[in-house]
Parts: sequence; C-alpha cells; structure tokens
Amino acid sequence: MKTSAEENASTTIVVPSGDLRKVISDALTANGALRANADVQAANLVEGELRGHASHGIRRLAVLIERMRRGLIVPDAEPRLEWIAPGVMRVDGNRGFGPVVAYRAINEVVSRADETGIAMAAISNSSHIGMLAPYVESIARRGQAAVLLTTSEALVHAWGGIGASVGTNPIGIGVPTMREPLVLDMSTASVSMGKILDYAATGRALQPGWAVDALGRPTIDAAAAIEGGAISPFGGPKGYALGIALEALVGTLTATAFGTAVVGTLDSEFPATKGDLLISVSLERLGLTGMLPALTDYLDQVRDSGVTGPADVPGDRARRAREGRATDGVPIDDEVWALALKYAEGLSHD
Repeated sequence: MKTSAEENASTTIVVPSGDLRKVISDALTANGALRANADVQAANLVEGELRGHASHGIRRLAVLIERMRRGLIVPDAEPRLEWIAPGVMRVDGNRGFGPVVAYRAINEVVSRADETGIAMAAISNSSHIGMLAPYVESIARRGQAAVLLTTSEALVHAWGGIGASVGTNPIGIGVPTMREPLVLDMSTASVSMGKILDYAATGRALQPGWAVDALGRPTIDAAAAIEGGAISPFGGPKGYALGIALEALVGTLTATAFGTAVVGTLDSEFPATKGDLLISVSLERLGLTGMLPALTDYLDQVRDSGVTGPADVPGDRARRAREGRATDGVPIDDEVWALALKYAEGLSHD
C-alpha cells in the first residue's frame, strides 16, 4: 500500500535553464506583461531554481499570474523614484513586478553611492522580489558592498508564542573580493514558507524543528504547519530577536506594514504591503578597495579550515549548484512545468 506521501509525490523532469526562462517569460507576456519586464521577472525565478531553491522558482508563477489577473500586480508599472536626501531614495513600486522595481532602484543607488560613498533605497508598494542573493551579488560585482532586507507575511511564531506573528524577514549581504563575491541570503526563519509549500505539494515530511502546528507543538506535517501553524525561528530566541528587529527596521524606514498586516506575496487577494530596504556602499569612493586582498585571503583561510574538504563560505554552495544546473538543466516538478506551458500558451488554469 502506498503512503499518502507516495500518492502525492510528483515526478520531475530536467529542463534547460534557457527553456525555463523563455516559458516563464512567455507565460507572463501572454497574461499582459511587457516582454522586457517579463524577462526580468522570469530571470529572477530561474535564479531561484539554478541556486537550488525551488521555493523561489517556477512554483511562484501561478500566484504571479493570478495577481496580475486581479490587478494586484501591474505588469507595465513604472516605479516612482525620489531622492529625499543626498543618499536616501524613496521608491513607490506602483504595484510593479518586484524584481523590475528592485533593479531600477539598484541602478540608481549604486550610481549615487559612487558619489556619496553610501546610498539607500526604501521601497514600498512593490511585489515579491524573490531570492535576495542575485541582487546583492550583482551589486558586489560592481565593486560595492550591499545589504538588502525585506519583510514578509507573519509566518513565524514568537519565541514562547503560539501562532504566526513575525515575518521570515530575510537578509542579503554581498561583499566584493578579488575573486567571487561573498553572498549571504538567509531567512530569519528556520525555513521559507515557499519551501513548506513545496514540501506539501510534493508530499514530503518537514525536517524536525522547521515548524509547529496550531497548538504550538513541533510538527513534520507540512499541512499542519500551513493550516494554523507557524514556522519556527532559526536558532531559537536569537533568530526570533533578529527577525523582529529587522521587521521593525524595514517597516519603519519604508513606512510599510508590520506583523499580520503584511500581506500580498503569497496570496492572490491583497496588494503587497511589505517593504524592501537596500543599502549600497562604494568601496572605491571610501578608499577601501585595498581591503579586498586581505578579505580574499581571509575567506580562503576559512575554506582551508574544513575537516574533510574545503569549508564553504556564504555563496559557495549556491554558486556550485548554479554552475551545475546551468550546464545540466534544472529539475522541475512535471505538474508545475505542465501548468507553466499552459500559461505560456495563453490557457487559463482550471
């Protein structure tokens, strides 16, 4: 007899990353997006797949399209960018695609940081931006150090609390080196809700410590975590404290919502009320590029400290995954791929 997990489990197919990007872009275009904007959003989802995070990949396409159809995402929106201080820019995304708005902000902030040494963008009224790593890595490759923070729906329980009251609130950091940049992209939760949803869709049990049920009891049942439960903070009270501090910082500086008032990245019902905070620092403008050889040596020392092989520093593992999948193709759930093809053909999802 098959278990429920086996009955729900899907099979995967391997899709070349170029084909994946084209199908996603075609799907978005078929549903009203400008091709240029669709390409940026598609590239963002593909980056999630390439880096081994299916939770931020093509599974997000159905929600994106439904939000477009309901007017919650305006695919041809032009963000409004306003410098309110020499190094501070306020961005109203006008409900546009999150990656499109984010990269517009990045271009402006990096250019301004070249003049001022440091610049910041406070982004609101913009859609989900996906993985943070591609953004901070792109800035680091331009010779600047970057910090990117974003808030999410209340999905994490307070330490000692029941129910979801804090966002997963990830943090991205990119720092240039003499070779590949150091790239950190981590949630303050033990796992992303996208991964919980991915495990639920594929019938897999959660890892212990990832989530609790509606009564606050640890669970490995993805459905129990989704239906009234909550994700656990990473590192116990320390992860919880960091998550709530980042939410306070981002929400205040972007003038966006907090806690259960944050909506619009996982659902198809509400405008997005989260905020994104981007800070970029020009090492050249501040006379700090001479630090890069020492930083590169330090990271190599850390890598050389591995017991059975090189130890990874932030960004190494994702970079290896990306290189492999860019060459060998991306494993995609066959049902998710079939639905994406229907969207690309302009067919509605039943």
